[in-house]
Order: sequence, then C-alpha cells, then structure tokens
Amino acid sequence: MWAYDGWNNLNLATEELQNPKKNLPRAICIAVPLVTVVYVLTNVSYFTVMSKEQLLASDAVAVTWGDSMLGVMRWIIPLSVAFSTFGAANGSAFGGGRLCFEAAREGHLSKVLSYISIKHFTPSPALLFNSLIAIIMIIPSNISGLIDFFSFAAWFFYGLTMLALIVMRWTKPDAERPIKVPIIIAWVVLMVSVYLVIAPIVEVPEYGYLYAFLIIISGLIFYVPFVYFKYTLKCMDYVTIWCQLFFHVAPEEHHD
Repeated sequence: MWAYDGWNNLNLATEELQNPKKNLPRAICIAVPLVTVVYVLTNVSYFTVMSKEQLLASDAVAVTWGDSMLGVMRWIIPLSVAFSTFGAANGSAFGGGRLCFEAAREGHLSKVLSYISIKHFTPSPALLFNSLIAIIMIIPSNISGLIDFFSFAAWFFYGLTMLALIVMRWTKPDAERPIKVPIIIAWVVLMVSVYLVIAPIVEVPEYGYLYAFLIIISGLIFYVPFVYFKYTLKCMDYVTIWCQLFFHVAPEEHHD
C-alpha cells in the first residue's frame, strides 16, 4: 500500500489551500481514484506482457516491460520513474515539513521548528529537520526494509487517527467540523489499518517490526516531560536564537 500513500500529504497543507472546505475533498476524490486506476492498469499490463517467472526474476519490472514493448523508446520508462520519484519526494517533503511545523506550533516539538523564513515564507527549520531525519533513515541502505517498517509505522498511526475520529464522533457529537468525513470511511480505513499492521507481522515475523514499535513507544519518554508537563530546557533558548540568526527565520505573525 506504500504506492498509494500520497493521499495524506494534501491534508497536511490544508491551511495553504484556497477554499479548503470545497477543494480538499474535491482533490482527494479525484486524485485517489485516478491514481488507483492508473496503478491497477499498469499492473494489468505487466501481467499481460510478462510471465510469472519474468516478474519474479526482474529487478525493475517497469524497465523489463519497456524493453519488451517499447523498443528504441524504452528509455521513457526510467525517465518517467525518475520524474515520478522526484514528484513523490516533493510531495513528501512538502507534507512532512508542514507536519513538523504544525506539531511545533502545538508545542509537540521544539518551538524553532514552527518558525518560517522571512524571505520565502516557508517553514525552513521544519523542512531541514525532516530532511535530516530522512538522511539518517537511509544510512543503512536497505530500501525494502525501510519501506516495510515505514509502512508499518504509517498505517499504525492511520489506524489510531481513525480510531480517535470514531471516538470523538461519539464523545463530541456537536463539535465544529468544517470537513465532516462519513463515519463509514473511518471504519473502513481503521479495518484496513489493522490488517496492514498485523498481516506483515504474522506472515513474516521480524525483529524490525518490534524495533519500529519500540521507537514509536519511546516517544513517550519525550512526550511526558516536554509536552504533558511542559518542561523546557534552558539551552533551547540559545538554540532557537542561533537558528533564527543562521537560517533567517522568525515566528509567524498569527495563526488561527
């Protein structure tokens, strides 16, 4: 399901959309089915042209398919993959940076991550922090394991998010909801999340899933003192000032 994971990136930039109450649901309802159809048809073309043995033996199925079908134009496939990779990276960086930015605004991360560039009006510290975490994660050079464990963690949190939505729909029925998601969608995503979290562990048990879970739980070590009890380190004031001077960032004027 990692190939379809971009659906959540647009949600992270809601406040930057024009008329988000209308355009956010419209974008998701158009983009998600469109991408799903394209991916399914792409896989149908692979199975139509290539045998099972060829699929399993190929290190790059799309390239092998291009060699069989496109002839001298087979270079289009790796070029398209490169464009797609940059597009996915751009969307992930855009959404991930704003996730850190909003978390810092809510007090869940260091305050400096909520600052924006005084020249470009972008959350530069949050983007750089996100990039640093990404660099650390690719150091082991095991992309397959990284995708597996990332998907496990991502769908774990998607499931928790849907569970929270369902609970709040019952406990706070009168709360203001600018964009109200049909409850059936929340239940479907919750069930899919439970399956995608449990199924890989049952099918191929690995210590990596345990490590990923422990890393997630270890966040409580920082959450309890720094978020729940709002304890602050005095040295962070100096770090914040240094980052402001070095990156030319400042707090945003206001936010709702």
